[in-house]
Amino acid sequence: MSEEKSCAFKTSIGGQALMEGILMRGPEKQAIVIRKPDGTLEEKVEGYSLPKDKYPILGLPIIRGAVNFVDTMIKGVKAMMYSAEFLPEEEQGEPDKLDLWIQKHFPEDKAQKVIVGVAVALGIALSVGLFILLPTILAGLVAPFVGNGILRNLIEGLFRIVIFLSYLILVSRMKEIKRVWMYHGAEHKTIFCYEAGLPLTVENARKQPRLHPRCGTSFLLIVMVVSILVFSLVRWSNVWVRMLMRILLLPLTVGISYEIIKYAGRHDNALTRIISAPGKALQLITTAEPDDSMLEVAIRSLELVRPEERGAGDSW
Repeated sequence: MSEEKSCAFKTSIGGQALMEGILMRGPEKQAIVIRKPDGTLEEKVEGYSLPKDKYPILGLPIIRGAVNFVDTMIKGVKAMMYSAEFLPEEEQGEPDKLDLWIQKHFPEDKAQKVIVGVAVALGIALSVGLFILLPTILAGLVAPFVGNGILRNLIEGLFRIVIFLSYLILVSRMKEIKRVWMYHGAEHKTIFCYEAGLPLTVENARKQPRLHPRCGTSFLLIVMVVSILVFSLVRWSNVWVRMLMRILLLPLTVGISYEIIKYAGRHDNALTRIISAPGKALQLITTAEPDDSMLEVAIRSLELVRPEERGAGDSW
């Protein structure tokens, strides 16, 4: 079946796969729907605001990309931790020492916020270290054999993409992650079904593609590619200076990448199909065909956040 589908309209509704569930975010509210061990659904709906709602300057192009990325990561970590609470006890595992220390030294109402903050900080640090700084170090090792600065940047970018792909492939071998990828596929199929103007049923959603141009996986790959261009602005040969400049230029890289995927998400033409193609190919790793119970979760989560009038308030 072809992965290309024409859409009646483009929605801004998006989601995130969780542990046995899905977070779906609409124009005014977000919903978490979890499949509990007994087969019933746990639903949590709440309103949300974007940083730009409080500080309009954060909604400007480029700036909004980096800000929204951090905001989405924070909300995503909270949702993932919430979904883990419904796993069978034998799968939840024991709290790690850091969580126990935080729970011991902070009031109960603040401990959860601290745990989420630490998780986000560690996630960002790991991502920056693994996908930004490590390739810079590796490129520095081959620098004596590469005289051309442009070639050195290309080699560094190649290292970055290889490390990213290797990481996804290794993570995909985990049993729990395989099910997350299936929920990821269910999320995409349901959004396609909604965009096509079809009734939100399991039968209709099952027929939809699982590869979506507006996906977090595609966004991260675009970041990897854009970084090659942005980081080429750095001319220093000292590896420590280069690492520092990579960190300083990262918000710009993320911001540009956000604008690119936003454009690709609201247009369907030859250019956007070219832009989306590598990300869709990568989604062959990060999505999988869902079963009907997963589609039911995705459908319910979208039903809880879609506007009363189809397309109202959520078009690009």
